[in-house]
Order: sequence, then structure tokens, then C-alpha cells
Amino acid sequence: MKENSNEITLQFLGGAGTVTGSKTLIEFKKKKYLVDCGLFQGLKELRQLNWAEFPIRPDSIEAIILTHSHLDHCGYLPVLVKNGFKGSIHCTSPTKELTKIILLDSAKIQEEDADRANKHKYTKHQKAVPLYTTEDVEATMKFFVEHELHEWVVLDQDLSYQHLNNGHILGSTFVDLRLGDKKIVFSGDIGRQKPMLLYPPTKIKEADYIVMESTYGDRLHPVTNIEEELLKVIQETYDDRGILMIPSFAVERTQELIYVLHKLSEQDKLPPMEIYLDSPMGVNSSRVYDNYQSLQNIPHFDLNKMYDNVKYIKRYEESKALVADKQPKIIIAGSGMMEGGRILHYLNNHMENKRNTLLFVGYQGEGTRGRAMLEGAKEIKFFGEYRTVNCKVRQLQSLSGHADQQEMLDWLSNFEKAPKAIFLNHGEPHQLDSFRVKIETQFKWNVKIPHIGSTYPID
Repeated sequence: MKENSNEITLQFLGGAGTVTGSKTLIEFKKKKYLVDCGLFQGLKELRQLNWAEFPIRPDSIEAIILTHSHLDHCGYLPVLVKNGFKGSIHCTSPTKELTKIILLDSAKIQEEDADRANKHKYTKHQKAVPLYTTEDVEATMKFFVEHELHEWVVLDQDLSYQHLNNGHILGSTFVDLRLGDKKIVFSGDIGRQKPMLLYPPTKIKEADYIVMESTYGDRLHPVTNIEEELLKVIQETYDDRGILMIPSFAVERTQELIYVLHKLSEQDKLPPMEIYLDSPMGVNSSRVYDNYQSLQNIPHFDLNKMYDNVKYIKRYEESKALVADKQPKIIIAGSGMMEGGRILHYLNNHMENKRNTLLFVGYQGEGTRGRAMLEGAKEIKFFGEYRTVNCKVRQLQSLSGHADQQEMLDWLSNFEKAPKAIFLNHGEPHQLDSFRVKIETQFKWNVKIPHIGSTYPID
């Protein structure tokens, strides 16, 4: 940066050419700010970036703005704090509560994986260690500052922003940022036009620059009846006297599933199968949802009744007994892409039985076990060994918290004039390119697709 310069630059430190590790660095008046601070997941070469030296000194960052609490947007925070970050972390109140739950779960999984690898000696390192610990998470939470939607937050002279609802998960937002006379909008993960539980994304009319996600930039969500789709899979599994295993993201997807199951129960359509939520993070997240009913766009009757039919598994001993039980039932457990969590124990015990069903209800990133199984893998590796896939594998594609291509285009159509540039991030290469073509064709906008490390001047 030039001395005494008001030059603005954007640098993409993650979430560029991939759907994980979202981090966008803003430099303004010789100060540094970060929008999102996500963990890389999926492919090994991406996961290794979590262990690499951060490209800038963490103690040089003034503040971090979080769009929402998913691990690919908040999961790297404890690493920065452990390595010297002393600034402030800004987000909505639900995002703070959910972020703590998600980070503690992430740390616990890493600690358990490291202990297991050391105990069974399947680590390639002299000693496996977690990327961060639960103590690191507790230290991280001390830097959080909570804000309301539409509240203008002043981070420095000539730098302010507001959180605006984007309908993705509870507390999720896009960021309307003002730097001097420039206006930059960071979309975060845009939700559906008609979210199942939440209010639809706020519309905005202008921006000089847009940083836009593109997770589903290459496709449209199928128009289906989610209740009928889910019921069909449940009935099929029940008729086979099998176990329905649902790896689910603890935040939003789990609550949506419970809501659909509640509606089916209210209509007396469910077969006599017990429903279990075996996810400490899912249980805790559901309680946060229950505390923020005003942010949810469904009747209070349903909000107060929807969890009644679900049995929460809280203690490890309960989970262990349930894993061993072979009676027909519905299990909702983390993690959503099967990269860890209790779902792996159910797979370990029940995946080789063809009567059982594994149902995917969310996006499966490249390089994850979930993606491999959806693409027909006959074996997957976890706990240091390969396991055979004999169970039925199903997918509900319409149950998504991400806007599809058309919904994202519709959200962009609210802008009354072209931005100077729109940067597409948080997407895999084919998704990015497909979305780029659509934007260029429909809007004639200047579209840029950053790579990790790409830096752009904002003028």
C-alpha cells in the first residue's frame, strides 16, 4: 500500500475456486479487515491449507465480519486467535451462539480424531495433533461483538457496514460495506427465495462492487414435494425393516428436517419409527433456533410443537447403545458431509446391510465422503480402514439452504445499475464458469473469477 493512501484492495484468501475456506481480505488506509474466516474442507490439498502459514500476520487484522456460522465461513477463527489475532469479530447474535456450538464441535472432533489416530497408530505423523482445541475456541469467543440487522457498525473513520438478512440459516446475512465513497456488497451464502423456516433474502438496489457466492451457479433445484419425497424414502426403509441414516448439517438442515417430519406426523403419515437426533451440535443448535422464533417465518404453533416427536441423544453412552441397536428407526446425525461426527459410527455398524438407507439432504463438497458415495463409491475410508457400501444411497436435492442459479440471478436483478465488477467466489470451477456466463449474458456485467491469493484494486 502507498503511504497515506486511501487505496482499497480486495484479496481472496479462501473460497475462491472452491466452496470452502471463505476469507476475503480488505485493505483500506493501511488497515486490514477480513470478511469471513472459514475452514478448508474436502480435498486433501485444500485441507492442508488449514495448516499452512497464514499469508498475513493475524495480529495485523483490525476486525473480522462474519456472514454466518457455517464452518466453511467461521471455522478458521481459532487458528487466527491462537496465532495472535487481537481484533474484534462482528456478527448477529444468533450467529455468535451458533458459531460457538459449531467451533466447539469442530475442536472436539479434531481432538478425538487425533487421539484415535495416535491410539491406533494410523497417523503418518510422529504424533497427530488437532488444528485447534476447545480451549482455543473459548479464547476465540471473547473477541465477538453482536449486532442487530440493519444496525450501522462503524469500524473506523470512513468504514462502516450493516448486516442484512440473506435467508440462508438463522442469523445469516449479507454485508453492505461502505469504504469512503465506495459501496461493496458481500453476499455470504444467499438463501432460497422461499426458505422453509426463515424470511426470504433482503433486496438491495445498488453497489459499486459485489462479491457473490456461486455454490449452485450451474444448476436449478428440482421443483418437488419435499414431504412426499422424504416420506417415500422413510416408507421404503421401514418396509425393508431397515435403519434410515441421515447425515445432516446441524444448523438449518436439521431443523428443516425436523419441521418436515413434524408436518408428516401431524398428518398421521409416518410409519411407526422412532426419530432420533444424535448430534450434540444439532441438539444445541435446535435450542438456539427455539430462542429466536421472531426470525422464523412459520406459525408459532409449529415452532412450539415441531421438536416433540424427536428424541434427543445427549450422552455418549446413549449414542453408543443406539449405534448397536438394529431395530428400524430414523437417525439424524452429523456431520453433513460425513467428514466426522457420530454418523460415522452408524455407518461403521450399518452401512454393509442392504436393508438400511443412507439419505443425503445437503450439498456434498468435492473430496468429501458424501460426494464419493453419491458418485457411486463402493468403499469409503474412515477410522483408518475402508468399509464396504452395501446400504441404499438416496438423495433429496430440493432440500437446500442455498439459492440456485435462477434464484441468485433474481436476487442480482434487484440492483438498478451495473456494478463496476462482480467477483464470483465460493464455488467449484464449473459452477463459477456457468454462473459467469449467465451473468454476462443476462446483465452484461463485468464478471471476475478470483483464484486463491488474487488481489484486486477497488477504484
